[in-house]
Amino acid sequence: MLQTFDDFTKVLSEILRAIAVIKIFQQEKIQLKKFSESIEDRMSKGMKVEKTRLRTAPFLETITGFAIALVVFAGGYQSLNDQIEIGTFFSFLTAMMLAYQPVRALAGFNIGINEGLAALKRIYELIDRKNLIKNEENCKELIISNKQILFSNVKFSYPDGTLAINNISCKIDGGSKVAIVGRSGAGKTTLINLIPRIYNTTEGDIFIDNQNIKNVKIDSLRQQISLVSQEIILFDDTIKENILQGKTDAHESEIIEACKLAAADEFIQKMPAKYETIVGENGVKLSGGQKQRLSIARAILRDSSIILLDEPTSALDNESEKKIQDAINNLIKNKTTIIIAHKLSTILNMDKIIVLKNGIIEAEGNHEYLLKNSKTYSKLYNEELKKK
Repeated sequence: MLQTFDDFTKVLSEILRAIAVIKIFQQEKIQLKKFSESIEDRMSKGMKVEKTRLRTAPFLETITGFAIALVVFAGGYQSLNDQIEIGTFFSFLTAMMLAYQPVRALAGFNIGINEGLAALKRIYELIDRKNLIKNEENCKELIISNKQILFSNVKFSYPDGTLAINNISCKIDGGSKVAIVGRSGAGKTTLINLIPRIYNTTEGDIFIDNQNIKNVKIDSLRQQISLVSQEIILFDDTIKENILQGKTDAHESEIIEACKLAAADEFIQKMPAKYETIVGENGVKLSGGQKQRLSIARAILRDSSIILLDEPTSALDNESEKKIQDAINNLIKNKTTIIIAHKLSTILNMDKIIVLKNGIIEAEGNHEYLLKNSKTYSKLYNEELKKK
């Protein structure tokens, strides 16, 4: 039972941790099925435990009966020897017999009520929570033509009132490579999470090829977007199954080709079970660079029109970073690409660089322009030069 509970908790933890990846790659049905199977397994094991517990009840009652018989024998013996009066003995025995079952039942009833109320409170909190990310009435499929993204007076505040994005307006041309830079907390990750509607804008609108993303079906929107993050989410499954999250019906040859483009096939072939190797919980059996290459392979397999890269090389050594950078170059060919950059040296050739500061755009342009016209960018660049 404890093992089943552990498996159930692990599955639930993975799903909650990977909720953004699941939504973007539209794996809700598959993960829901996996979670349902985990629940059924836990319920099945729980039933077995309860049946075992019920089978022990007669044994416990037998022991209780012997205990009562012993009391009767001892009391009868003392009564025959005039040590206690027989009326007193029977009064004590009767009271004990009458109190035993109600007290026992009451204790169990109280525990059950408290457990039920505690669980009910948590369940109703989830049930009553409104889903704000949903399809509007009469929404249509997203039709991709130029892959252009437009932010129009976009604001976003978290539920506690913290303003993360403040009145941002900018255009990202289709097929272009755009970098977003800024200090920690500037709103970079929040901004790109608004595109696949992980969050909804508080004010303003986002358009893809002149279509408001609030007016298109969420599935069709996320079908056109792939995400590669610095926080790689992998499931406790095989390498093959993790890559298939990008495209569940992909042929094996497509998987291998995606892995070759992501520079992942070389290390996969060295593993004992190759593509059937279990990666462990969140890829614990893989290095950071290997996990990142699998994440890129998953995005390549998906072949989306828009690529979102959230500091994909920030935690890698130089050798791994070079391989990842080559893989990223294969991923973003002919795509609209938005990359959150940690190392400015990797984005010098971007079509445009957007500098965020406290949730607003301080400046935008190419590297040379920003060095002259953006204090934030020039400081970040000079700080990086000092580290070398």
